[in-house]
Order: sequence, then C-alpha cells, then structure tokens
Amino acid sequence: MRADIMEKIVSLSDGEHIPELQQYLSSLTDDQLTTVVTNSALKGKDIGAMVKSIFKGSPPSAPEGASRRLLLYQHCIPLCESGDLQTEVASDIIGLLMLETHNLPGPSLAQLASLFVDAIKLGKMGSGKSLELFPTVLTALAATEALSYGKGELSGEEYKKQLINSLCSSRWDPQCVIHLTTMFRDVPLAPEELQFLVEKVLRMFLKLDLQEIPPLVYQLLLLAAKGCKKQVLEGIISYFKEQDLRQKEEQKDGESMEVEVQSIPQDQLRHVEGTAILHIVFAVRLDQELGREFLKSVKGSQGELCPFSIALLLSVARIQRYEEQLFDFLKGAITKGFKDEHLQQGSKFLQDLLPQRCSLAQMILDTVKNSVFGWDHVTQGLVQLGFILMDAFGPKAGPFGKTATEGVNATAKTPTQQACRLGGHILLEGFKMHEPIRGEILEQVLNRLVTKTASPVTHFIDLLSDIVVSAPMILLESSSKVTETFDHLSYLPLATVQGLLKAVQPLLKVSMSMKDALILVLRKAMFSSQLDGRKSAVTGFLLLLKNFRVLGSMASSQCSPALSFMYSSHYEGISIGPFICDVSCAQVQVDVHSRYNSAANEAFCLEILSSLRRCLGQQADVRLMLYEGFHDVLRRNSQLASSIMQTLLSQVRRYYEPEQDLLPPVKLELCIGAQGDQVFLQEPLVLTFAYYVTCSCACVRVYASCSSQDELQSILESITRRMIKCELEDFELDKSAEFSLSSVGVKNSIYAVLVMGVYEVLIEYNFTKANYSKSLFEELLELFSRYNKLSEILKEKSGKGKSSKSPRSLLSMGFVSTLLTALFRDSAQSREEALLVLRSSGDFLRYAVSVALQKITQLEETGHTDGPDGQNTDKTFHHLCDITSVLMWRYTNIPCAVEDAGKKEKRCSVSLLCLEGLLRIFSTGQQRYPARVAQLLSAIDLSVEEGSDHEPGNASVTEKTAFYIRQFQRALFTQLNGGEEDFNSKEAQLLVNILSVLSRQLEPSSQQFVQMITWTVKICKETSFEDIAFSKGLLSLLFSLHVLYKSPVSLLWELCQDIHSQLGDIDQVPTATDRTVSPGNLTDNSLQTVTLLVLSQVGKVLDEVDWLITKKKGQLVPDRLSSGDATQAAGQQDPVEKALTLQLGTLLTALNELVQTALPSGVCTNTLLGELSRTYTILTTLVKYPQVCVCPLKSLIPLYFQVKLSGSHLTPQCYSFITYVQSGELAGGGADDKKKKKKEGEATATAKLLRETKAIPNLIYSIEQYEKYLITLSKKSKVNLMQYMKLSTSRDFRINAATLEAALQEHDNSQQEPEQSQEPKKKRKKQ
Repeated sequence: MRADIMEKIVSLSDGEHIPELQQYLSSLTDDQLTTVVTNSALKGKDIGAMVKSIFKGSPPSAPEGASRRLLLYQHCIPLCESGDLQTEVASDIIGLLMLETHNLPGPSLAQLASLFVDAIKLGKMGSGKSLELFPTVLTALAATEALSYGKGELSGEEYKKQLINSLCSSRWDPQCVIHLTTMFRDVPLAPEELQFLVEKVLRMFLKLDLQEIPPLVYQLLLLAAKGCKKQVLEGIISYFKEQDLRQKEEQKDGESMEVEVQSIPQDQLRHVEGTAILHIVFAVRLDQELGREFLKSVKGSQGELCPFSIALLLSVARIQRYEEQLFDFLKGAITKGFKDEHLQQGSKFLQDLLPQRCSLAQMILDTVKNSVFGWDHVTQGLVQLGFILMDAFGPKAGPFGKTATEGVNATAKTPTQQACRLGGHILLEGFKMHEPIRGEILEQVLNRLVTKTASPVTHFIDLLSDIVVSAPMILLESSSKVTETFDHLSYLPLATVQGLLKAVQPLLKVSMSMKDALILVLRKAMFSSQLDGRKSAVTGFLLLLKNFRVLGSMASSQCSPALSFMYSSHYEGISIGPFICDVSCAQVQVDVHSRYNSAANEAFCLEILSSLRRCLGQQADVRLMLYEGFHDVLRRNSQLASSIMQTLLSQVRRYYEPEQDLLPPVKLELCIGAQGDQVFLQEPLVLTFAYYVTCSCACVRVYASCSSQDELQSILESITRRMIKCELEDFELDKSAEFSLSSVGVKNSIYAVLVMGVYEVLIEYNFTKANYSKSLFEELLELFSRYNKLSEILKEKSGKGKSSKSPRSLLSMGFVSTLLTALFRDSAQSREEALLVLRSSGDFLRYAVSVALQKITQLEETGHTDGPDGQNTDKTFHHLCDITSVLMWRYTNIPCAVEDAGKKEKRCSVSLLCLEGLLRIFSTGQQRYPARVAQLLSAIDLSVEEGSDHEPGNASVTEKTAFYIRQFQRALFTQLNGGEEDFNSKEAQLLVNILSVLSRQLEPSSQQFVQMITWTVKICKETSFEDIAFSKGLLSLLFSLHVLYKSPVSLLWELCQDIHSQLGDIDQVPTATDRTVSPGNLTDNSLQTVTLLVLSQVGKVLDEVDWLITKKKGQLVPDRLSSGDATQAAGQQDPVEKALTLQLGTLLTALNELVQTALPSGVCTNTLLGELSRTYTILTTLVKYPQVCVCPLKSLIPLYFQVKLSGSHLTPQCYSFITYVQSGELAGGGADDKKKKKKEGEATATAKLLRETKAIPNLIYSIEQYEKYLITLSKKSKVNLMQYMKLSTSRDFRINAATLEAALQEHDNSQQEPEQSQEPKKKRKKQ
C-alpha cells in the first residue's frame, strides 16, 4: 500500500501531471505522507525523487502547499538526526531541503527556525547533519520583511538576531558544540553577534573532553575569518594555560599525598596542545590578518605568556614573514623578565607590592620539556631561540680583544648573562630530548667555535662540554663533525683550542678514529709557521699524555699538593704575553674503559714525547707551555718520569754553571735573545721546572729515574749555596742599573725577573726540605733578603718612571697555605725555635701574606690560580679555607693597633694585609663558590678565640655569617671609639667593605638582618663623617641594607634635612654659628660625597617608581577587557597606587630640601638638576596615567596630593635653584691675588660647564610639559588641579634691581665728568 503511494506520487511527478499530483497529495493524511517518506528514506530508494515530487505537488503560494512543505521539513529534520539513515541519504535529503528553503513563507521559516532552536536546547542534534540546513533557514528568514513576534511585528533581520541571542544564551549539549560552531560559519552575523557567539563557544571549552578540543579549535579558527580574531586566539591560549596550571597542581598534590590524582593525563594534554598549535599555525599561514592579530595580542600581554603560548610563538616563527618579529619579541621579553626579577630582588618595597610570578625563563624550559610529546614543529624554533640568545648575550670582546674570565663556578648575575645561560640550557635540554636536532645543534656549536675567532666563545665551549658529559655515547654518532673541526685547530685562538680539546677529551678514550685524526692534525700544527698553531699542538699533545696512562701510574690525588712550577704570567709585560695553560681532564659521567692496552699506551706516549722534544728549540712561549705541561703530565702519568727527567736534565745542563766556584751559578745571558734592537726572553729558565719535577718524582716514589733525580737535586743544592753568596752586581743588577724601555733596560728587567724567580723557587725548595731546621731556615731568610733587595730596587725604579705591574709570585697556593699556617698557627714546641727565625722578620711575614693576597685576587678575577692544581677547584678551595682560617686568626689576635704601636714605618702592616685578604676571600667565595659559602665559614671556626660567642656547629649560613659579622663589628667599633690619632682609615674602610660583603649572605627576613641594619643605623648616627672614603663605604652599606628591609625614602628625607642644615639656604651664606649639629654628624669634608650618594639613591627610587607606573599601565588593557574592575567599591584605593603616592610624596619633600640647599657648584648641582628633571618626567607620566584609566575621577584622589606638593613647594624652589646655579658661583673676589686668580679660574670653568650642559633646559622643559598635561587633565576631569601651580614666567629677560641701580649710578657719574676727558674715550672706541 505504502509502496503504491510512493510509486504513484513519483509517476505523477514524472508525467508532469501537476494538478492530479496536488489532488492526490491533498487526499493523503499527514501520517500517511510522513510514513511514506520515512519508509523511502530507510530503504534509501528513490527518496530524492519522492521529496522532489512532494515539493512539486505543494506550491508555496497555496496555504495547503506551504503547510505540506513545512510538514516535510519538520519531519525530515528529526529523521536525519535520528541516525537511522545512511549518510548519503541524509545528505541528499538536506540538500533538497536547502534548495527549497527560500520558497517557504515567513511564518513557516519562523516555525522551522524555532524547531532548530528547541532541538538544540534539548540536545537532540546528535549527529549535527541537519544543522547544515539551519544557516539557509536563517538567511531566508533575514530576507523576509515582517514577522509577527508576540503582539507586534519584527523584521526578518531582527527576528534572526533574537533567535541567535536566544540560542547563544541557552545551554548547549557538549556533543553539538562542534556542529554548531561549524554551522555558524555559514550564518551572516553582525560583529556583536559574532562576539557573543565566540564568547559562548570559548566558555564551552571547559565542558568538552580533551579529544574534542582540536576539531573545535579548527572550526573556531575558520569562524574567526568573520572577525574577533584576537578574542579567539586569546581564548584558546587562556584555556590551555588554565589546563597547564591545573595539571601542575594535580601533579603537586599527587606528590604530596603520594597518590596519583590525575583528571588530566599529561601525555594526552600535550598531544592535544600540539594538534591545536598545528591548527593555529596553519590558519595563520593562510590568513595574514589572523597573524597580525596574533602579534598584537602577544605583544600586548607580555606578562600573560605561558608554555603553550611560547610553543605557539616558536611554531608561528617558522613562517618567514613573522620570524624576525617574534624572535625579537621573545628576546626582548626574556631580557625584560630578567631585569624585572633583578629589580625586584634588590628592593623590599617592590617585593611587598607585587607578587613574584613564574619566570619566563622557567616557562621556556617547561616548553622544552613539553616538546618531547611529539612537538616537532616547536623544536626547530627552540634551537633557533637558543642560538639567538647565546649569540646576542654572550661575552663580548673587551679592549685589545680581552674579556673578563669567568670561572667554572661563576654564576650568571646580570640579565644578559642569565639570558645567555638560558640559551645554553635550551640547547642542552633539546639535545638530550630530540634526536633529529642533535646533529644541527652540534654542527652550529662547532661552526661558531671555528668562525668566531674575534669574539669569546667560552659559552659555546661550556655548552659543548655539557653535551659531552651528559651524553658522550650519543655524541659519538656525530664524531665526524668533531673530526672536521680538528682540521681548523692550528688557525684558532689558543684559548679556543684549549677549551675545545678539554671538552671533547672524554670522547678520545672511546673513539680511535677521533684520536687518530687529532694526532695527525697536531703533528701538522707542530710545524706551523704561526706561533699559536705550535702552541695548539703542544696543548693537544700534553692533553693526550695526561689522559692515556701507562700501567703503574698513580692518580694525581696521591701526589703531594705543595708543589709548584713557573708560570707565564711571571713574565707578563716583558716580552711574552700572558696566557693560561688549562687542559685539565674533564670528568666522564659514564664508565668507559680504554680499548688500548698499557703497552700500546706507553709506546703512544713515548712517541708523543719525542715529538714534543722538538719544541725545546722554539720560542719561549712554546717552551714555557711544555715545561708547565711536563709537571702535570708527571703527576698523572708517573711512568713517564724517566723520559721527562732526561729531557729536562739535558736542558738544565745548558744553563747551569758546573764550576762550583763560579758566580752566578746560572748562565742568564743564554736565556736572552736579540733581533735587531729588540731584546726578548729566549729561555724561561728550565731550572725552576726541574725542581718541581724532581719533587713530583719523589712524591710518587719513582725509582726508575733515581740517577737523574739525584743529579737535579744536587744542582738545586749547589745553586742554593752559590745564590746566597751572590750579590746583585754578579747579575749586573744594582741600584745604578737601568730599567727603562731601551734594549739595556729591557735586558735588565728580564734578568731581574729571572733572578727573583730563582730566589722564590729556592725559598720553596729549602722550606720543603728543611724539616724545620734552624740553620736551613736561616739560609732561607738569606735567600729572601736578596730577593727583597732586588724587589725594592725594581719598585723604586718603576715608581720613578712608568708604573709597571709587578711579576706574579712563583710560590704555589698550596705552599702559601702551608707557609702561613707554619708562621702564624704552628704552636709545636719542637718547631718553635726554627720558626722563630722566620717570624722575627717582619718583611718576610709581609711577603708571605702579600703573596697569599695576590693568589686570592687572581682566583677572584679568573677563577683559578697559577701553579699545580690551580685548575683543580676542590683543592684550590681547600687551600682557600686554610688561608682564611690563618688570616682570621692573625687579625683577631694581633689587631693593627697593637702591631703598629711604636712603629713609625709607613709600610702596610701584616694585620691590615690579613684584613684585605679576608675581604678578597669573602668576595671570592660569593662569586666563585656560592654553594660552598657555609663550608668556607665553617673553616674559620678555629680562628675565633675560645670563650667568645658560641656558634652552633650545624648553624645555617645566615647564623654563621651573623657570627662573623659580630667579630668585625667589634673591630670597627673599637676603631671608631679610639682617638683621632688612633683612627686607621684604611682598616675602617676594609672593615666596612667586609661587613657589606658578608651582609649579602643574610636572609632579609631573618632576625640577624634586622640586628645588622639596626647596628648600622646606630653607627651612622654616632659617627662623625670626616674621612671621605669611610663615609662613602658606611653610607653605601646603610643604603644596601635599607632597600632590602623597607623603602629608603624616609631615610633620604632625613639625610636631605641634614645636608640642608649643614650647607644652609641658597639665599644666604651660612656661618659656623648658624649650623646645627645634624643627627648624621656630617662634616664639610664628606658633604659632597654624601650628597652624591643620596642623589644616586634618589635615582634608584625613581627607577622603581617609573617601573611600577609602567607595570600598572600595562595592566590597564586587560583590566578594561575584564570589565569588572570599574565597579570596585568606592573608597578602595589600589595598594600599588597608594604606595606610589607615599613614595613619590616623600621623595618630593626630600628634593624640596635639597633645592633650597646651597650645594657646591659642579657635580652635585648637575646631578640634582638631572634627578629633578627625571622627577618631573615621572610626574608627567603619572598625570597621563589617569586619562587612560576606567574611572579617571577616582584616580585623581592619589594624584591630587602629588600636584599640591609639587606645585606649592617644589616648582618655585626649582626656579630659584636654577638662578642660584647660573649666577651664584660666577662671582669672583677675595683679598689675596692668588686666591682671586683661582676663583676666576673656577668661575671660567663653571661658565664653560654651564654652556656645555643641557641639565637646566631639560629641567625647564620637563616642568613645562608637566604643567601642560596637568592643564589638559584639569579640563577633562572638571577638577581644578592648577590651583596650587604658579605658572612660570619668561626667563629670557631677567632684571636684577641691584645691578640695574649700580649701572645707572655709574652712568650718572660718567655724565658729570669734564668734556675734554670724553674725547679720548671716543677715540679709543673707534680704534
């Protein structure tokens, strides 16, 4: 029956019997018709023909036809959503319905649209197939003229808006969100409708499963082609940011509760994020407008970056047109983040106001970790970012190509150093995690080592070393790239070669091909025409000798530490340049056993030694490297002792005088070479190195080379005897010797340095072998007296002419530690008599402490010391701890006052040298060993007298630091309480500097820090600031502590009042009786220094205020978008604005004191003018700030106070101060002619300074700009902010009444003179 109905309808339609078809359809009931349609659709047979026939037999102009059409739509839409139909059938039905939609009348369209809206609200749009029809319905609906709505009528467009509003306001089933978003792409939407829709879809993100997010993101990006691009991007980024935070919190909770709580699986979230990033990048690639909106969004919300947005940035940066902009933005954001952190860490005021956010650097490292989840599109950007940071912020070449050397333990302190370190971390982590980029990272690092010969590459060498240590076996896969780099060794700077070989050294033990390639390159370099090439060859061969041990060799840790050798820096400034030979072995983190046997290693090492012997005939630089290297090789590879000893012994015989009766015992003339009129060092006296090698042999008990060792020892003893007998005349050196830059003078300088080196080596040798023998110590003192005599001559000669750097001592740091301990702490009764010989010599004590100070300074500046184990961080630190203990004991037990009593010599006392050494040690500890400061402080426990304040052994760093701070506070208190004749300015300065260094270790929140600042304030109030350097140090300490405790503006105000009371007002000349005793006891000597310090601190406070205002302005746009902050309760003031008001108000009051003060002309006045100009610039920014706020009138409340203060107090005084600066110091005068000339010279210099400076015009411009914007704000806000401002007058023409009256009086007098006296004057004018 139903089949018959369908066939009849189709046949009537095909036969074009339209009237019969209409009549037949009218005869069917609604149920019959819908049943036929349903059966036909389910069978999938002729459904298209059936629907077309019904449309043909239902004319839309007839009410019955329109009703039948609406019935068909109402039936087919749920049928397609039921899921019972085949996909093709449902698509055909929807397609046919879409074609006829525009023929429906308005009421039918309205009913049909309501059907869709109700179905969506009830969640009946499961498949979303019929939603393809909805845009057509809405478009047709918008074209209708009028529709009944309630009791009235609406146009079709308005009706459509009501429907969309109703739809977006209702609850959506999460299953149909994607379908609805897809559907709305085809719906014409007004901008406000689109924004409403986008907000609705973004809110639905949280209700969807993670797997549904990527397709929704894709559809939303397609929808963004209509508009709201920025809102779409920010919404997507915000969603993933929230998910990341939620996932982190769950991870933390799981770790703390020891239960895995994970509603968001990490791997699933990362894969979803990666897919979303790909969708966004694809959309940005196709839509340039979307890319521009993305750039604007990112640049406008620097503080809102997160790991997802950073990954998105790096992915978009692969598009060429955005690459440069995005990497520049990231680079700027990173440095800005580090600068902000640096500023906040140094100010308690800023720490309390703004919470510490997650750093951008940590977010970038999180992005690196997240990229392991298949984010291949992000990794390339990470590599590029890492190299951009390292290239842009790496160390730069200084004057003459030199750079400040950073030790291994040096921490990155400045923002640029931190940015460079971040780039290295990004590349290192990327190398570990991603195999595809390893080759590129390694290739780029090696390329930079080869190409950047004019700039330092230490940061790239550190990166290469970290890569080798963390993943040596992985690096072997790219060993060919390392081998290619070896070909350039002879053309690279020596420092680069040393660093490169040290970094790849672990690979040489496990890669035969790499080692063979290196040996070939080094053999070629040995015959290079370039000196640096030959040095590189020596460096490489010595590295191989040290690390390919022969069976039976003992580890270096078993050797005696108190050994030394001669260093290149000893000859610095004579004829060979300074360099550092550091090729110590890097640690290998994996247990790799050498594939070569001991016999092969021995043959290999002996072959290298034969190659190195050729260097003995080359320049002094190459020989020096070889001698230094032999000592290190012997300590690590003791089985090579016989060959090394024979080599050195043959060299020693060339320069040793075997005749025992001849003086001097060394042939110095053979150590000097000449070419034309140039004299240079030819042989760096191998004798000194022979001694240390002999000691090394004895230390490792090598008996194979006994004959050579005995011969060398006998030579050293013979030289000792004869050097004691030698006078300076024997070396052609005496007080009359010339030490100028002529060839003779240069030759004498080289002789002197060589002889001093021999004396020092013999001092160490004899002390080591003396075994506390009194007679041998007397001989040692004889050696020192001759050394000291020559040293004094050199100092005297260099003092007369151009100052030259004194040569570094040849004593090793280990020996210096042993010597100081013996001199100051050894209390053994059996050694007392022998040590008394050395202790009785004040010069020798000063010499020992001076050498220690020299070593510590070198360690602070370079991170290592000369001598054996100078590159060994642990041993150097151990020696540093021992020296610290001795120096602390010596200073606390024998203060300077006790030592200097009864002495009239002007030399620096031993205690003062000890104190300077302690300052250097504490500074070195913080800079080079920040993680071991507690260990350093523990090492000096024994130095404190028994019975003093007890310090717990397990105390924290803060407690240990506070304990030693108290020791130095007592010493300073003793200094200040003594009489003026007992005050030692140098010691007081050192004590203040030590307190300043130690105070950095205190926690600002600790009780010890509060005690420290309280004590400092008390000392400042009770001390008379007469000594300028001491005053500067003490006030600097006070400021540095105060900023970590609270804002220093109140302290600045007090100091400005003190300065004002001391110097008086600008309109009067203060006398001694007018001055009051200020709380700070300032004196005339220190007033300028104190004023400059105060102004420097004012500048820092202004920096903080400016930074805060910038931060606050940056938050305005997000706050306005949130649209909720404008409705804050009245009377609630933002804490940041409140703090700014108090800070700036107090600062204005302090500056008001200074502009009324008669400051000395010059630096003080210019600095004050500059700070005043900055103050008005900041006030101008503050005046502009309320104009962009949500609620301007409310924002005027804190500003009103600043305007009143600046207008009524500061501005008038500024103009008076300008007049004082311009005219107050220009008047000369004085009874004494010399004084008058001096003052005239000062007046001329001041006038010249005023002509050249721009401080005054800048200040006037800043004031006028401030008043300009204040007038603008007054007009906009309808609040009279100008009532306290006195408008400035024209300063171009100023009439001084007194000057005018004097000029008129002189003119009247001239008129009364006789007529005849005027003629000559006129003639003179004409001439």
